[in-house]
Amino acid sequence: MVVKNSKRKPATHKKKMFGVIGLVGLLVVGGLLWWGYLKIFKPNVRIENEQGKTYLYVHTGATFEQVLSSLTANKYLCDPQSFEWMAVKMNYPMHIKPGRYKISDGMTNRQLLNMLRAGEQEPVKVIFNSLRFKHELASVVGKQIEADSMEIIRLLNDEDFLKKLGGFNKETAQALFIPNTYELYWNTSAEQFINKMYKEYQKFWNDKRKKQAELIGMTPAQVSTLASIVEEESQKKSERPVIAGVYINRLKKDMLLQADPTVKFAWGDFSIKRIYEKYTLVDSPYNTYKYTGLPPGPICIPSISALDAVLNYQKHEYIYFCAKEDFSGYHNFARTVEQHNQNAQKYRRALTKAGIRR
Repeated sequence: MVVKNSKRKPATHKKKMFGVIGLVGLLVVGGLLWWGYLKIFKPNVRIENEQGKTYLYVHTGATFEQVLSSLTANKYLCDPQSFEWMAVKMNYPMHIKPGRYKISDGMTNRQLLNMLRAGEQEPVKVIFNSLRFKHELASVVGKQIEADSMEIIRLLNDEDFLKKLGGFNKETAQALFIPNTYELYWNTSAEQFINKMYKEYQKFWNDKRKKQAELIGMTPAQVSTLASIVEEESQKKSERPVIAGVYINRLKKDMLLQADPTVKFAWGDFSIKRIYEKYTLVDSPYNTYKYTGLPPGPICIPSISALDAVLNYQKHEYIYFCAKEDFSGYHNFARTVEQHNQNAQKYRRALTKAGIRR
């Protein structure tokens, strides 16, 4: 007679239970891994424009909540919760770096957070030209980088700051800026911006240009001041060295420069087309109809073309010049006051005929 082992059934049952539990465990672990994989590697950035990219601006001092709010308010995240979870795991809230970041459609949470955490921002091309007053410069720059425009103005009027920077003062501060295109990080501060411009100023005023300035008896700031007048007198680059030569001739003779743009600057009104005697009576150190020599500082931020026109001024005997009566933007030059008066009369007649009274 064969006796069956009654303990085999329970053992088999236990094995089945362990198998089921193991399978469930694997499914759970697999599900968690898949869930984590999706949070980390699944594309989570959505940019709905033709370029498939945009820029995220993280301000200096921004909190993680503000960064997240900016991303969600603009609907850049498909799943904000997964981004927040990943950000915490990567400790991003403790490593927020300000800047301008290019984000592209299809980026994963990991890619986005790696970029933000490392501060891998793209530089901004800062451009300024044809600016007359400090507040204009501050406004233009303040729209391109994070620097506060009011802080830029304050620093450009801070005598101690300017003196330490390179011997500038609030009158010559505009000479510090060389119009060009510069690459800066968006989160550049006002002081960092001005320091950067001073470095560019030093590059521009190399030994060759310094020597040229010395040969005409001027400092770089004085060259910038004269160049600013030349800049305002003519937009024709070919004429600028000739006009610069006129003013240098007058300086050598200790004559009044009688530059109309300086009168407009003194009045703070560049819309004036006709300079009547009443305008030339304004008591301002910038009024070159009243005071000999150069004004205290530039009346605009001169272009490189105008600066080089002064440094390479044309040597001639002209003492006067007047805008041509055809309004071409060019000028008639004269050696004598008689010739100049004839030219000026032609121009005044043209203004009157055109109905320009002011």
